[in-house]
Amino acid sequence: MTEEDIKKTIENLLKLMSVEADQVLITDRDNTGIKIFSIKTRDSGILIGNKGENLFAFNHIVKKMAKKGLAETEDGLKFIVDVNDYQERLAEELKNKAKIMCERARSFKVNIEMDPMSSYERMLVHACLQGEPGIKTESSGEGRERRVVIKYIE
Repeated sequence: MTEEDIKKTIENLLKLMSVEADQVLITDRDNTGIKIFSIKTRDSGILIGNKGENLFAFNHIVKKMAKKGLAETEDGLKFIVDVNDYQERLAEELKNKAKIMCERARSFKVNIEMDPMSSYERMLVHACLQGEPGIKTESSGEGRERRVVIKYIE
């Protein structure tokens, strides 16, 4: 599926849900190759849900629909759907928290385990702390308990 196909899929789903969207913008986040389909709407509550649960489900559905249009050997377009910059704000909060934990690991010379998070969130933390002197990050745990460990290196 192309970017335009995914955008049309999102717009069609919103119509089926009776959610009015002012616009759906396509941007690239921090040159990571991940496209952001940003929905601007006054009905953000129904799309985001409690702690982003509805938005997570909406992302899952759109990604499944996009993947269905691909052949087995094709790699799909990497993307996320955001509503009124909700995920953008969460990403910034996560990066700030990672930097604070990094400084704590460096100050106390200990390893720090962050809370469990999604693969996308772990990728953000790894990218944010990449190149930090005296710090190494790695993921540990399985399934929903997978988390980032910020390791202090002498």
